[in-house]
Amino acid sequence: MECDMETSVSSEDIALPNNIMLQWSQWQLLDSILPTGGFAHSYGLEASFQARFVLNPEDLKSYVIQVLENTGSLLLPFVCAACKSPDTETWLKLDRLLEATLTNEVSRKASVSQGSALMRVAASVYMEIPLLKKIREMYLASGAVSFHHAPVFGLIWGLLGFDSSTCQRAYMFLTMRDIISAATRLNLIGPLGASVMQHQIAHVAEEMAKRWMDRPVEDVCQTNPLLDTLQGCHGYLFSRLFCS
Repeated sequence: MECDMETSVSSEDIALPNNIMLQWSQWQLLDSILPTGGFAHSYGLEASFQARFVLNPEDLKSYVIQVLENTGSLLLPFVCAACKSPDTETWLKLDRLLEATLTNEVSRKASVSQGSALMRVAASVYMEIPLLKKIREMYLASGAVSFHHAPVFGLIWGLLGFDSSTCQRAYMFLTMRDIISAATRLNLIGPLGASVMQHQIAHVAEEMAKRWMDRPVEDVCQTNPLLDTLQGCHGYLFSRLFCS
């Protein structure tokens, strides 16, 4: 009994390898329970549905793929740059550049809302990284920074020690997950059908991630401006379930 007790205590004193703890952090950051407000946004799907641009599961699948393409071409470079250089100066430049790049008011407000929420959560959860709390306290009330989602996402993953490839794939996954989740609440597809669709689109998302991975912010572009236009109409909807 004493021998067993001593062995048990000594085992608890052994620190887990960093890569194991990174996995726990990764799962937490991708968990839907993390209160970042992602499920309050449909990435323009609600406006597209009311405009009769998306009417059935086939339309939905095409829409998700096109949004992923836009995400890869427009936002992934910001995620990548912030993750590779997780410091205040780089993050400030990226945030201001993205603020100037996003001309769609609806998507810009959605990006700021999700980014601010993510920074708030990260500063509270990852207390071992004091820079997150310092950045939030320093710039939140100043109004000089918008806290856009993509640079904030890359910054947090970089500070936690993730490689940029994992970070960029995670960003594509979150985009896909949130759109399909919005589709279930709009009754465009059922929960089981949504899971099947997510599995079917996974290989397409991987191809897009590889296509746009590690690109400099100077190469950002919109591959499908029509989706941006549709999302911009969200504020004119008579009734709406989502914020964007």
